[in-house]
Amino acid sequence: MKKWNVVIDVAKCEGCNNCFLSCKDEFVDNDFPPYSVAQPRHGHRWVNVLEKERGQFPKVDVANLPVQCMHCDDAPCVAAGKGVVSKRSDGIVLIDPAKARGRQEVVKTCPYGVIYWNEEKKVAQKCTLCAHLLAEGWKVPRCVQACPTGARRVVKADDAGMEQMIRQDGLEVLHPEYKTQPRVYYKNLSRYSRCFIAGDVAHRKNGVVDCAEGVQVTLFKGAQKIAEKVTDNYGDFKFDGLEEQSGSYTLEIAFAGFPKRTIEVEVITSRSLGTIELG
Repeated sequence: MKKWNVVIDVAKCEGCNNCFLSCKDEFVDNDFPPYSVAQPRHGHRWVNVLEKERGQFPKVDVANLPVQCMHCDDAPCVAAGKGVVSKRSDGIVLIDPAKARGRQEVVKTCPYGVIYWNEEKKVAQKCTLCAHLLAEGWKVPRCVQACPTGARRVVKADDAGMEQMIRQDGLEVLHPEYKTQPRVYYKNLSRYSRCFIAGDVAHRKNGVVDCAEGVQVTLFKGAQKIAEKVTDNYGDFKFDGLEEQSGSYTLEIAFAGFPKRTIEVEVITSRSLGTIELG
């Protein structure tokens, strides 16, 4: 059985919020029985784009993380909803808008915080993956259609096909500790969830400081070599994908004609080391 899956590339998301706006455009003031009643104009973010800034000047980057209903295979809302929420055979999780009236407790069943309460209509609501449009023959939901960078896509695949894609593309899920078997997968999730050590290397010759290209920079955790980089023509290097609060690392910097240099770095969050001068 093929099921719907959402794949989001964090590296491609520019935080334009077109996904959020297209969702509002589709669902505000519009009922789509039996899938949903109209979304409120304010308060609900069925697609919520989170933003995270990493590093310090001059090495700073920003990552955007779209979060929505994960359409989990082992969805807590289905288990706790007692018939209010159902998991379809095609993978989509839906809240029955009639059965959900007055059932505000359903909101708290979601560990991702993506179920909302419509106070006016007294009903719990969330992303439906535009099930009403898919039923009419649409190939993608509105949020995917509106994404200008290709950061979002939907894939209808069986479990074996999806497992192969996960391995090939290095896909991850958000909060794997929840163990809900979500069907929203992220590529380059480390851009948001992990941290980096970055800097640039310069050398001094005859009193002139210049960028040092081709410097070998090696990252160690204790005696274990974690990764190795070679500086570019600006002398830049970056070790990404490190766990936050991961403690002490050692940088070893080697460049022909200069003494080898080591630097101790304490990682709590992303670190920008600035310019490291040789010689």
